[in-house]
Amino acid sequence: MSTPLATVAAPQCHTPMALLLAATLLAGCMPAHRQAPALAAIDAPSGWSVPAGAHAAVSDAPIAQQWWRAFGDPALDGHVQAALTYNADLLSAGSRLDTARAQLDLARAAIGPTLAGTLGLQAQRTLGATGEATSRVAQPGLQASWEPDLWGRLHSQAGAAELRLSASEADQAGVALAIASTTAQTYIGLLALEAQLQVTRDTAASRAEALRIARDKASAGYTSQLQSTQAESEYEAVLQSLAQLQQAIARQYNALRLLTGQPPAQRDGAQAQAARFARLQLPTVPVALPSELLRRRPDLAQAEALLAASDASLQASRAAFLPQVALSASLGALYTNALHYNPVAVWSLGGSVLAPLFVQGRLQAQYDSSAAQRDQAAFAYRGAVLNALAEVENALVADARLQEQMQHATRRREVLARSLQYARDRYEAGYAAYLEELDAQRNLYQTEIELINLRQSQLSNQLSLFKAVGGGWTAPNTPG
Repeated sequence: MSTPLATVAAPQCHTPMALLLAATLLAGCMPAHRQAPALAAIDAPSGWSVPAGAHAAVSDAPIAQQWWRAFGDPALDGHVQAALTYNADLLSAGSRLDTARAQLDLARAAIGPTLAGTLGLQAQRTLGATGEATSRVAQPGLQASWEPDLWGRLHSQAGAAELRLSASEADQAGVALAIASTTAQTYIGLLALEAQLQVTRDTAASRAEALRIARDKASAGYTSQLQSTQAESEYEAVLQSLAQLQQAIARQYNALRLLTGQPPAQRDGAQAQAARFARLQLPTVPVALPSELLRRRPDLAQAEALLAASDASLQASRAAFLPQVALSASLGALYTNALHYNPVAVWSLGGSVLAPLFVQGRLQAQYDSSAAQRDQAAFAYRGAVLNALAEVENALVADARLQEQMQHATRRREVLARSLQYARDRYEAGYAAYLEELDAQRNLYQTEIELINLRQSQLSNQLSLFKAVGGGWTAPNTPG
């Protein structure tokens, strides 16, 4: 309901008193502020349950902007930098940030007054007692309006928009962190596949020599054709693995190019260096306390900003129960029939109060909706915190257990290398069948591939830990 206050040259003296009286009467209809649900609260643990043997330390060092350099590979740095420049998802996040800035400007603009220029032109011919009469009217003018934010509704809306802008900034930072981590993981996976390819090529060369020897012995009658066919079967199996690895490398390389905003291409053979995988460094990461974690992760910053924004929107919905005051003024001149006539000055001052009296529960429904959205944001923040704590815990546990697996697999490879030499000596001396050497070759090859996979898992887990704590630190590196 809109009630005019004044449309005269000066406001009436009783207007402020009437406004105060109306506000007092309607304030009783305004609902009480609703607190966030108690189930959304969460207490962060005081520390991490780091397993024995883990090399994690507590630190509150700031996030290193280029944390991926801790792996010590210039090519990795180039790929990540390209992804942070050309990746389509990150560019889209930048556009979302621009939208949030524009929404903030729009909300702030609603707080201040508005001024508009007007120009009215009219021509009219009429028939009167004296005959035809023609009149021309021109009326330029200015119109101003302003809604005083007496109850903070507009400021709450602007505050919510500002917090959503902060959430968009955190979203962009989170996308950048995810892209950097995914690019590094894809690159490490590519190097791991190339390392497997090199091991498989070496194994293929060894199997080819073993096949030649088996065929020579079978031709000379020293062994049966069965041993020759077994050697040939193992050789073909390795060649099949080579083709599979080459296909996987092509897909992995194209995935890397997609992340860096490039079209698919053929992997340059000169770029494929299996030794790069062995030279990757395994950083020692100091782990922040949970209280520090809540200030480091972009997704938690985003969830916190969205929660605060929803609470500001709730305040705006609550203030909507109070009257909205609008002030207006206009000033202009009226020209009739000819521009050389003296114009007539026209002006007006006015105001209105929009007092919600009966709106069929619309305001209450809007408030309930805002409260439910705030509660959703509170539960989303709680879930994000729990997920962050779980990710760090899992990465710390995996760090220690992967070290143990790597130690056992390394010792197993040493044992299998000796077993292969024993089996080869026995076969060449005629004391054992070729099947023993084949089994030893298979076991050693599988263990070498497993070692590469374990090292890849260690590097990937370190990436997961970097991502889980919101980035990396400037800290000394330790070779893996």
